[in-house]
Amino acid sequence: MTADYVIAIPIYEGVDLMDVAAPYEIFNWMAKKWNGKNVRVYLVAESQSSVKTRDDLLLTPHMTFDMVEKLDLKVDLLWIPGGDPDALVAQMGNVDYVKFIQSRGQRAQYVTSVCEGALIAANAGLLNGYEVTTHWAFLECLRKFYPSVKLCEGYRRYVHDGNRVTGGGISSGLDEALYLVKMIAGETVAEEVQVVMQYFPCPPVAGKIPGSSTCVLEGKIPVSIKIEL
Repeated sequence: MTADYVIAIPIYEGVDLMDVAAPYEIFNWMAKKWNGKNVRVYLVAESQSSVKTRDDLLLTPHMTFDMVEKLDLKVDLLWIPGGDPDALVAQMGNVDYVKFIQSRGQRAQYVTSVCEGALIAANAGLLNGYEVTTHWAFLECLRKFYPSVKLCEGYRRYVHDGNRVTGGGISSGLDEALYLVKMIAGETVAEEVQVVMQYFPCPPVAGKIPGSSTCVLEGKIPVSIKIEL
């Protein structure tokens, strides 16, 4: 259990697969390449029962929130994933999930999110005063419901402000996680991870982000949960 660097990815029913799988693989490659460092990447959830992703793939958590709390495990990097909109709303109002990300986020070197995970973080008060991004279809939700959060201009793959790093739409997690590897373990390790994964993207299509002027979660976002830690 003892490690030099601990990364926790809190998962839930309906979570987006790539929001979890991309950082999980990249951070585990970092663990292999970062010589002399003991890195652990944990999937954590409310229970140890398997969690079904938005695409119906089952993920098995390594630990529960309670186990992390009882061990008082220091999480160095907290990665909050997005998911199905209804699942997202459920976690925004889930006291156990919110309490976990608030308590672990207090001592983390980095508090991060990808895709609509930024809305969970924002609703928990973790992004107040920081410049952030999220999936293009949910940017207006941040703008409308979280005025204390600074929304970046355009559709950036990721945004780093202080010890907060947020990613755009689903695939942005690849760039964001690799950027974090560079920040944590250095550019040499990050390049080794890039090469071993052969991550040199060149999409075969050229679609354009359409943008959105409305919040797709209008009328669904729950009241922010304030927890005394």
